[in-house]
Amino acid sequence: MSVKLSKRLSSKKKKPPKDNAQAEILHKLGLEACWTTPLEPASMLDISTWTLENRAPLEPKDLPNTFLRRLWLLSRDARSTYCQPLHDVLNNDKKSPAEMLNGFEGESQCAINPLDLVTAVFMSANPFLQQEMAARMVQCQFALPFILPNIDPEEPSRFLLWPLRGVVSQLRSHSLDNNRSVQEGDLASTCMPMVSFVKLGHCSVSKSQVLNHVLGGLKSCSETFLHRGMDGGQLPRRLSNGLVEIGWYLPTGDITKDIFPVPMVISNLRGDASRHEKCLSLLCQASSAVVVFCGDLREKEKQILASCKNTASKLILIDLSDTERNENRVVGFVGQNLEENMGLPEGSVFPGIALSEEELAKKLCDTLQNLLPDRLKLVTLEEAEKLAVERGLIVDEGSVCKKAMATVEEVLNGMDEGLAEFKLKQLPLQGPLWSKLAELEKEQSKQRKERKELDPQLQKEKKDLLVKLSSYKMTSAMKTFTDALFTTDKVERSYFLCWLKLRLQLMQTEKQHIPQDLLTNLQTDGKPQEIEPEHGADGNLGDSDSFCSDSTFEEETEPCEPDPSTLGLEHFLREMGLIFELTHISPSSGSHNVLRLPSLATDLLLYGVPLELMDGDASNIPICWLGCVFAELQRRLPREQCRTRVLTNLGINQARNAEVLSALFGVKFPEGRKRSTRGVYMAALCLPENLRKDMECDFLLLIDVEGLCSIPLDNKRSALIHDNEIAIVATGLSDVLMQNISSHAGYEFETNFTVRVNALLCIREHGSMPICQLVAHDEGINSILQVSQLRRVSEMLQTETVTRGTSNVHSHSVKTTTCTTYVKGPWSSMPLSEPVDAQYSEAVLKLKKNLFEALKKCAGKSEASGLPELMERLCTVWEAVKAESFSIGLQNTDIAVAFSLLCAEFSQWEDHFLENMESWLLGATKKIFATKAKALDTAVQNDLLRELKNEAREEVKKEVNKVNSKAEGHLMKDDLLKMKAETFRPILVSNMENLQGQVTEEMIQKLDKVNESHCSSTQLDKFETLLEKEQEFKLQALVETSKSTKILLQDTELEEEFEGVWSKTLSNFDFRPSETDDITARVTDILGQNLIRCGFLKHMKKLEIIGQNQTSTFQVYDEHFGYRSRLKHMFEDNNRQQRLDAQQAAFNIIEEYHQFVAYKCSLPADFSDSYITELLDNVEKALKGKSMEIRSAFEVDLKVYLCNAACQDFQKLHDRYAKDRELLTSITTTKSVYLAEFIYHFRKRDQCQRMATAFTSMVIKPTVLDYINKPLGMHIVKKIQGRAQHYPSPRTFHQSLLEELIKEDRFESFLEYLLSYDNFRLRKIQETVVAHLSESTYLGKWRQQRLGEIVGKFAAAMSQTAEGTDGVLSDTKPLLESVCLTLEADGDVDISRSSLIGPLFSITTEWDCFVKCLMELLASMRLDLAQEFSQNVDVTQLLNCLPIQPQDFLFNRVRGCDKQCPLCKAPCDVEEMGHKVHIALLHRPKGVLSNDSESCISCPESMTPDNPGQNTDIQDISMTCRDLHSLYANWNLSPDDPNSQKARDYWRYVIARFNERFANEFKQEPAKIPEEWRKITQEEALHSLTEVFLN
Repeated sequence: MSVKLSKRLSSKKKKPPKDNAQAEILHKLGLEACWTTPLEPASMLDISTWTLENRAPLEPKDLPNTFLRRLWLLSRDARSTYCQPLHDVLNNDKKSPAEMLNGFEGESQCAINPLDLVTAVFMSANPFLQQEMAARMVQCQFALPFILPNIDPEEPSRFLLWPLRGVVSQLRSHSLDNNRSVQEGDLASTCMPMVSFVKLGHCSVSKSQVLNHVLGGLKSCSETFLHRGMDGGQLPRRLSNGLVEIGWYLPTGDITKDIFPVPMVISNLRGDASRHEKCLSLLCQASSAVVVFCGDLREKEKQILASCKNTASKLILIDLSDTERNENRVVGFVGQNLEENMGLPEGSVFPGIALSEEELAKKLCDTLQNLLPDRLKLVTLEEAEKLAVERGLIVDEGSVCKKAMATVEEVLNGMDEGLAEFKLKQLPLQGPLWSKLAELEKEQSKQRKERKELDPQLQKEKKDLLVKLSSYKMTSAMKTFTDALFTTDKVERSYFLCWLKLRLQLMQTEKQHIPQDLLTNLQTDGKPQEIEPEHGADGNLGDSDSFCSDSTFEEETEPCEPDPSTLGLEHFLREMGLIFELTHISPSSGSHNVLRLPSLATDLLLYGVPLELMDGDASNIPICWLGCVFAELQRRLPREQCRTRVLTNLGINQARNAEVLSALFGVKFPEGRKRSTRGVYMAALCLPENLRKDMECDFLLLIDVEGLCSIPLDNKRSALIHDNEIAIVATGLSDVLMQNISSHAGYEFETNFTVRVNALLCIREHGSMPICQLVAHDEGINSILQVSQLRRVSEMLQTETVTRGTSNVHSHSVKTTTCTTYVKGPWSSMPLSEPVDAQYSEAVLKLKKNLFEALKKCAGKSEASGLPELMERLCTVWEAVKAESFSIGLQNTDIAVAFSLLCAEFSQWEDHFLENMESWLLGATKKIFATKAKALDTAVQNDLLRELKNEAREEVKKEVNKVNSKAEGHLMKDDLLKMKAETFRPILVSNMENLQGQVTEEMIQKLDKVNESHCSSTQLDKFETLLEKEQEFKLQALVETSKSTKILLQDTELEEEFEGVWSKTLSNFDFRPSETDDITARVTDILGQNLIRCGFLKHMKKLEIIGQNQTSTFQVYDEHFGYRSRLKHMFEDNNRQQRLDAQQAAFNIIEEYHQFVAYKCSLPADFSDSYITELLDNVEKALKGKSMEIRSAFEVDLKVYLCNAACQDFQKLHDRYAKDRELLTSITTTKSVYLAEFIYHFRKRDQCQRMATAFTSMVIKPTVLDYINKPLGMHIVKKIQGRAQHYPSPRTFHQSLLEELIKEDRFESFLEYLLSYDNFRLRKIQETVVAHLSESTYLGKWRQQRLGEIVGKFAAAMSQTAEGTDGVLSDTKPLLESVCLTLEADGDVDISRSSLIGPLFSITTEWDCFVKCLMELLASMRLDLAQEFSQNVDVTQLLNCLPIQPQDFLFNRVRGCDKQCPLCKAPCDVEEMGHKVHIALLHRPKGVLSNDSESCISCPESMTPDNPGQNTDIQDISMTCRDLHSLYANWNLSPDDPNSQKARDYWRYVIARFNERFANEFKQEPAKIPEEWRKITQEEALHSLTEVFLN
């Protein structure tokens, strides 16, 4: 990847596309400009390199960049076209991850078909970016474009071969021994079967989904090919119809998992093949087999299918036609036996319409497995190039590319003699002479350091070496190489560099030169079949079309020795640098072109080709060469844009250093993992503007170390020295050092670790120390151990001692934290069959973020250096390395191990120290919280906190001394560390100082935090208590209001009530005093601006008194009035009235001010400047309405007076809100919670109140009244029976009635008695009861007593049920039932529980609160009933309430047998129960009966008008009575009854008294009665009655 290019990599600009549907897609994606100026690899700097987040696109124009960015992160969703709406982005913070994932499923938010996106980006990219994209898409297991449709449908498609040349992978076939050998090579030139899939006609099966099942298997279907089942796949394709994609199946060597035994290419033609005949023809001829998905075909498709049979090597047909809809289906146009008619082998056609996609894929797999490995010809993708040209397709490898390829072959001319021989002849400078020169210079440097004279022998050897080197002449290969780089055609140079790297990479795998080696044991004929017509591959590529088996899968667990005979681009670049270096050794050997080499190297560096800083093989640095390159780079860049930071990736040979940097920044360093590449390389990146500000630099220099700790080439000692030298140089140049840790745990682990530690120790001793970051490739035990050890060492060495301030001599240590990131591949060397780790993208972004944070920290440590300073640092470090100016030898690994063990021990001591301090902090916390209420006493808390802080300092000091003693003991105990004690002791001291300072500061901060937390919690408790008190008062009032008004309050009303409670609580709460600011300056500034606006500049000095205490009131002076006004009123009592008016006006304004302040202070808000502005406006409005002759001085003085008062009044308001702002913020934040609780408590209490009221009215009160009234009737009866003697028996009661009639002497009563005896006596009983109740006084007391008893029973039952339920939430219904059962247990209380049936009383509440409401209502009910019982009783109403009516009971007692005389209707007076014969003691005479009634025969006289006073014949009467007796046998109607004779006086008296009244009532003539009847007195009548009832 390049940093900067002088011009775009396109040899000629394309014509702008025509306006069509395809161009519309490019415009929608914002790629219309890229059609004429394609995207290039440098574009990825802005798109991916500096991006730290994987953001979702917001609109379609964001999709291309998002695709590329995600592709560079190897993200599985790279091809997604989902656009996230802006409102979703804003709301994502409120969504859970599951909700966000669900939000991505909406099809409507996919802008275009994903395949159109991939096609559009490939159309808009130049070949080099296409090649980068292809390499990453293959890693993601995505299908690659092979034939790209043209944006103009009239133009031919584009055949893409160049992007495929960079795709290299590993695989294992099943034919190799024990499945151990690995094949590696590029997929463009490798011989393998190619199966193409096309579609003819319409069919409902998803061809791409079937292919995914073929590639991935039925159980784990891959997503190689995009299909309509994916998000956005249902959208119509506008750009990608006619696209041919290819994917690979690469076996892993596991027979149980592999679907096919050999590698295979799968090509997929998008759209109906009948519309893309050129692509179909190419695929038929270039493929090993063609599979046609046949739908409903027309005649044209049938002809195409027939031509396919003639050109394709193997044709397989799948019948997917709908037989019901299309009679002309595939099998119909040639007959039922298609295979026979077309001449196809058996099994070439099978029906698929009835099969699912999985079943169809299984069928295809079985078919292909039968054809593999020996029945399909082998082809290469390169061979299809000429076929594409013949069919008029545009081939991407044009003349410029071919020219560059030819130049590469010219450079590599002579390679057939062997790589070692080629390097010796064509690259002689990097041979043994260069290595020997480095050794001699190092020896001389050591002698200079020791101040010895230079050894003459060494000088002679060096001189002889220089003579030999001066005879160097540029070789033909290097001349061709440099000439190719000097070309002015940048595109040609790019092709040259790219192809040279690819060609050399392929040559590393060409250990066997037989093209078909991969399948030698699988093919029967041993040779790949050629494509017809005969078109082979390019002659220059003849020996590069096979895989090579030069490595094994065991490379992941065992180190692979690099081959010294390998060759890479970096070797040519190294030779180029040495050629220039030679000109300084022997100036005569140079040429004009040689002097231009630094400029060329600078071009390459800016283009993205790394610059080698150190030759790792020779362990030498070409200082002159690098100095000139840096000088050229400095010259090209603006002076103000040369600030640099250095990020170094230091890892062993197996750590894939180049690939890690490529994943992070997109740069390409030489990969030394399998080659002899060994050295330090540098790439340059220009930072974007935003990062320049954060990192305070302009360029980021990336340094990569390759070949570190690889297998020694000569002997272990020299290899170790070289490794140490490389590591020290790389570390010494670094601002940030990324320690790249491989999971490999081979035998070089100890060497690797000691090299890292030695480098850090040496650079620390040298005077600088980079910020270290760790990255591990997995989280296995080996990686974790390495990370743990390196982190301890790095943090120990990164501790620096800095000075606190400029005037303080004390110093403290600062430790930089080392971050660790785990990044699990994929790496380019891994088999493409392995899926990308799901966390890879996030891990890369996390690592990049950590590195950027470390680079930002560098800005705080030191200023970024320029290129000259960087070169100077390189020279200084290199001189120190050459002279071994370190106390730790480059050959000694034991010291590094000893130091790492010391770091491990120190870490344990530190952990123990921290545990002790945490234990001490726990005790201190208990002391702080033990103060409880005293927490708000500032003096007490400050004293305690000061004491604990001093104790903390002493405790930390004591613990650090313990650690110091342990460290000193360990240092003296270990012989190696003891020898270097002076080197390690400062490191330990600085770490202990850092530990002491850090822990002390942490302890003090934690004590402050604990104290503040305690104070805040105490304050919060106090506030909540006050708020709870205010809420309780308000809740009680609201519940009472709701109970009295029966109106349910709404939430809005409750919120208003709560606001009042909240404001009152805030105003009454005593916040802790804290730092406040004085508002005087703000008030003064506002008043000053007001006076300036009003033109009162001359009064500005009066503002000086604002803020001073004013005790006097506002006074009016003569100066407040104008001269003429004073002269006018001078004779009016010395202007008294004018002064009074002005004073009154001022008084009114001041009163308004007080109201204004009171209102503002009542608001739940802090002081605002607008208050003063509003106050001054009010003053001006008030004065404007006064008709007084006053001067401006009056207005100014009044404003000053009021503003001065406002300073004092509003300062209190401001102080209130300035106090304990954190607490205020906290409680304000939770205000909604308090409000919710307030509403909840009201609702619960209101609900309790309503339910308690309902229970009281529906259950308790009816029960209470029943308890009182149920026995009251009998009680009244007993009282009446005790007072009245006429209720013992029916006869006595009858006698009393007759006596009462005589005494009452009312005709109406006699008439009622005679006509309605039952009603009469019932009325008399009722009157008796009513009279009794009206006269009695015991009733109220008795009911009060009963009321007290039942209320007590209820209270006891509820109290018993409420025991142990304080604050317990429970269902009230079962508890109420329990209360009822408790009462019923007494036996004298009956409760109707029918109202408890149903959900009415099933509420969940605090039972004790509910009982409290019931108790209150019970007491209230008792008071109401007691008051009611104490008032005058409405007897009738009372009697109606009694379950037992006293009158009814008494009536039943005296009613007798209810039989009446059949003749006179006199009642039976027999008292015995069950008597058979009825007897009436007092029969009624005919005179008191109506004419239609018969008188009893025992009537004393026959009272007729004709014979008054005459007796009827006795004999006749007797005869008549005998006849009646026979008629009424159950009645004793004998006239001989003595009672009848005795009763004569009673009825004679009645008849004589009311004879005429009876006659009138019965409408008959009055009876003629004897005169003596009239002489009967009342006493005689009563006496006769007595005689009758006593006998």
